[in-house]
Amino acid sequence: MPNNIDYMVSKHNIREQTEKREEALSPHAARSKFSRGRLRREEPCPIRTSFQRDRDRIIYSKAFRRLKHKTQVFIAPLGDHYVTRLTHTLEVSQIARTVARALNLNEDLAEAIALGHDLGHTPFGHIGEEVLNELCQDGFKHNEQSLRVVDLLEKEGQGLNLTWEVRDGILNHSKGQAEILGEEWGDADTLEGRICKIADIVAYVNHDVEDAIRAGIIAQNDLPERVLETLGYEHSQRVNALVRDIINCSWDVSGNDSSTDATICMSREVLGAANTLRQFLFDKVYHPSLTKEDAVRAQEVLRLLYSHFLKHEDGLPQEFASLTDNSERKVIDYIAGMTDQYALRLAGEISP
Repeated sequence: MPNNIDYMVSKHNIREQTEKREEALSPHAARSKFSRGRLRREEPCPIRTSFQRDRDRIIYSKAFRRLKHKTQVFIAPLGDHYVTRLTHTLEVSQIARTVARALNLNEDLAEAIALGHDLGHTPFGHIGEEVLNELCQDGFKHNEQSLRVVDLLEKEGQGLNLTWEVRDGILNHSKGQAEILGEEWGDADTLEGRICKIADIVAYVNHDVEDAIRAGIIAQNDLPERVLETLGYEHSQRVNALVRDIINCSWDVSGNDSSTDATICMSREVLGAANTLRQFLFDKVYHPSLTKEDAVRAQEVLRLLYSHFLKHEDGLPQEFASLTDNSERKVIDYIAGMTDQYALRLAGEISP
């Protein structure tokens, strides 16, 4: 016989009340009640909607915890205030929730996608991704690895069994070096997924500027004049300018107009400034960092780990060894999940 708490929850069915409130969202919003479902069917939760449940599963995952020890741009910085992959993820989540709420879209879905978008990122940031992409016969992309993490690698091969909408947003958040909203931009199926994609850029072009200044690579006055005049001279001003512009220019998605061309967009002026800032970072921060001593060391570490475990597959943890018969895939999965500290320590242990 159910206890009193189970009875009360079942009696009130809080999830259904939340789903009812979602009916007031924009016609363009994704509604949890009408999700395309999960890879494996589950009984619904009496308290949380399907998107809220996905958010919680991501937060409680091992891959999410490891983000706190993964590089965003600068490898093993000495200062306490550099951005990590975890703090980046939290900033993306905050920006995505703000935009989704303002546009009357599904905030829970936007949050879940944002929290899960970088779960497959390698140690040593994009340097690690480039190395694994070179080493892996089929190539390596962190967005595809993020989907692999939630579908298979978490929970010892069971995966998190997330909804189609969250999985779609995670897979389609990556942009490469394509211009923001350009022809090669690509898009998630939901507007909430598209919000996360652009929130990712708003977060990193701003916090990476601050980290680069903190590291002495650039100075505030080095930023392009177009960026300073359009977006502002301070970090908070630039984030605010970008978020407000996205909301203002995407306002059609918030109302009762159910036209199919409503989308997430930016004004020409602000979009141009954002692309200028992003290109500035590639030219002055991202590409130059590949040649620095720490970056070269990181590349050597990953190549060493890859070579070692291909030859000594019996050294892989059982959870990876049993997932597939493809030796290279096992090794890539193992390395991609490592934190910077763990990769460095392990390489030190196996070095001749």
